[in-house]
Amino acid sequence: MSQLTLTGLRLHNACWEGRIAGAADQPEIRVTHLGEPLEGVVVTPASDAGQWDIAVPIPARAIADGVQTFLVWDAADDSKLGDFALIAGEALAGDLRAEIDLLRAEIDMLKRAFRRHCLESS
Repeated sequence: MSQLTLTGLRLHNACWEGRIAGAADQPEIRVTHLGEPLEGVVVTPASDAGQWDIAVPIPARAIADGVQTFLVWDAADDSKLGDFALIAGEALAGDLRAEIDLLRAEIDMLKRAFRRHCLESS
């Protein structure tokens, strides 16, 4: 198991950026999408010792409706360091609206139960 830790920083201009900690030497990093390795992954030294910045360019073919998950691996021992996801598309909007409706219903139920509790205990 890898001693490295991965922290996501941002997604900017179709490039995901993160920071890797726990490596004195430059780590070998592999990023996959749908089981296929991505090209152009860049690992550079960060300002703090033992930390490295990683830049993962998102290929156009990976931008699609639904959830697209990218896995970040320590290539030295083939252990997963972390992941990040892109969520897009009209189909997803319906899912989000349904989740919001469920959350609203849950909040309404909790409000009613709380009010009933307040009335009964006073």
